[in-house]
Amino acid sequence: MLTAADAGDAAALLAAVPAGRRVALVDPRFVGHVHALRLGLTDPRFPAAAVAGALTAQAEARPALVRALQRTTAAVVAGAPTAAPETGPQTGPQTGAEPADGRATGPTAAPAADAAPEDPTLPGRIAAALEAEGTPVHRPALGSLVAAVPADAEEEAAAVAGLTSVDDEAVRLRSAVKAHDGFFTTFCISPYSRYIARWCARRGLTPNQVTTASLVTALIAAGAAATGTRGGYIAAGLLLLVSFVLDCTDGQLARYSLQYSTMGAWLDATFDRAKEYAFYAGLAIGAVRGGDDVWTLALGAMVLQACRHVVDFSFNEANHDAVANTSPTAALSNKLDSVGWTVWARRMIVLPIGERWAMIAVLTALTTPRIVFYALLVGCSLAACYTTAGRLLRSLTRKARRTDRAAQALADLADSGPLAQAVAAVAPGLRGAFTVPAAALLGALVMVGAALFLPYGSWLTVAAAGVYVLLSGLAVARPLKGALDWLVPPVFRAAEYVTILVLAARSDVPHAVPAAFGLVSAVAYHHYDTVYRIRGGTGAPPRWLVRTIGGHEGRTALVAVLAAVLTHASGFTTALTALAVAVALVVLVESIRFWVSSSAPAVHDEGELA
Repeated sequence: MLTAADAGDAAALLAAVPAGRRVALVDPRFVGHVHALRLGLTDPRFPAAAVAGALTAQAEARPALVRALQRTTAAVVAGAPTAAPETGPQTGPQTGAEPADGRATGPTAAPAADAAPEDPTLPGRIAAALEAEGTPVHRPALGSLVAAVPADAEEEAAAVAGLTSVDDEAVRLRSAVKAHDGFFTTFCISPYSRYIARWCARRGLTPNQVTTASLVTALIAAGAAATGTRGGYIAAGLLLLVSFVLDCTDGQLARYSLQYSTMGAWLDATFDRAKEYAFYAGLAIGAVRGGDDVWTLALGAMVLQACRHVVDFSFNEANHDAVANTSPTAALSNKLDSVGWTVWARRMIVLPIGERWAMIAVLTALTTPRIVFYALLVGCSLAACYTTAGRLLRSLTRKARRTDRAAQALADLADSGPLAQAVAAVAPGLRGAFTVPAAALLGALVMVGAALFLPYGSWLTVAAAGVYVLLSGLAVARPLKGALDWLVPPVFRAAEYVTILVLAARSDVPHAVPAAFGLVSAVAYHHYDTVYRIRGGTGAPPRWLVRTIGGHEGRTALVAVLAAVLTHASGFTTALTALAVAVALVVLVESIRFWVSSSAPAVHDEGELA
């Protein structure tokens, strides 16, 4: 840390810091908790951030900071009135070496003439100047934490009293836990996992290392389940619970130590799904070893869970920035939230990840894989009906005006390939409030119905795929701004995944369903990756990727053709496997390239209850 004599000296010291480094300005009269400074000055997600008496800027906000400081210096030289002697702030590339009580020492600071009235210190005035110029400044919610720059002895005494009355370490531990979580996670995991997170932080472990440990533990659990023995099932259940504890710990460690990263966003966003679906595969392998083939149930459980997620993602993106009146359904939901027990009941009804993994772990240890999958299918079906019904009611009872951004997000989630895009380019857009989701649903029913009821390998199934392509193109010919247009992506997901499942299950070809499991896993990864890119504000994967892997309608039609051409031949399994490998390679390489690049958002995904 360096001490500036005045505003001009502060500008000179800032200019000497390498351009790629974060810098901070701290008023030397600052009184507050160390964690308040930590929240204000070390969070990597924001280009600029501030608390009372302190301001930080990352590399991308450095030019704006320098301009604001130069204006301040010019105002001081011109004799603009100031509220304190012209002796400047501390400046440096990091907060560094704060005293244990959170109080900084040194000369008083020179506020700038254009200060925001709520923070008359020099950092506060510069923060206001940054915002006036158009550079957003993040101001973290401190709650009971103290961050102040006392103007006199009375204010200093009050600040010191607040400082000593609040244990900032206790606040830091509490804030490490996600505010809205499921019942099992809140009451059975978080009470002790937060201390594991602190233990990890004090030993220099990173959230990414804990995330990786959670994945490895889950894969070992899947391997134990694959043994098909009672001892293996018991070990698998226990290891799955340990994996979930670590899964909670990585997010708590990220919040506790403010270690948010691009790689962490990618790992945390994808590993939860990878762990769960790998465990499904392990259970299916173990069941086969015991003489019970449950691969169809395993794939059905994965399809159902993936479709549940896309319903959540699609509805949230459609309403992310929509302008709408409050619906009676939303009002009722808010009223129920005011009754404590209903909050937990509603969170448990949706079978969130904590409850779901606990159920899987217990049933794996005590019963059989078939019972595990039956429980999953029933529980997730009821949860899907509950959540989807609520979203339908909300959509129908309010008049939402969706933005172009929301329409583009839905189009990206639809994952339309070249065939559907070609139809959309020449077809007139469908008109009417509900015609778009109706067209998508009709296409899905034609495709799935043909796969279910026509003779396996029939070319009529291929003709049904052609109808599906046509209706899919019609559904996306116009921007998806209707009240129920958010249903289009989940309908397409269900059509593709269920068609693959049905055709593989009806083929009677050895190992076709496990191959289909691999194909759906690869495609689902692409769809999850699309969601998390959109959430990060960077848009969907590039169009070349969607074209290369065919889009949902292209892959569905291709599988229908393969089933017709390779009837009663082991070649169907080989073709599904080859397609799964090809899709996985393309999407994984592009995903890894994106998430390790500088264009990826520096976030740590908080996850969904489901």
